[in-house]
Amino acid sequence: MNIVQVFISIVLYFVLFFGISFILNMILRMTWIMAFIYPIIVILIVDRVETIDYIKKPSETFSTALDNIINVQMFDVIILLAGFIGILIAGWSIKYLRKLGYQMF
Repeated sequence: MNIVQVFISIVLYFVLFFGISFILNMILRMTWIMAFIYPIIVILIVDRVETIDYIKKPSETFSTALDNIINVQMFDVIILLAGFIGILIAGWSIKYLRKLGYQMF
């Protein structure tokens, strides 16, 4: 993977998940909801298995998904961590804004 692609992907995931988390925090008023949802999103991104296969043929799907999750490249882990950092910073910024007295929705 090219270093430019990695850098752009890191920035993209950070901004994308910061924005999604910030908006969900404003609407739902649950500051850390995305921090709990994010591992599910990561598994759906990394597992490379159709979601319906978890219901149709669970034993081979779980083993295939586990193998794919274990064999994730280091660049992918860094990119996904950038998304999680974006979620954490969005949570902290919402908490800070609420402490300052801003009420969103």
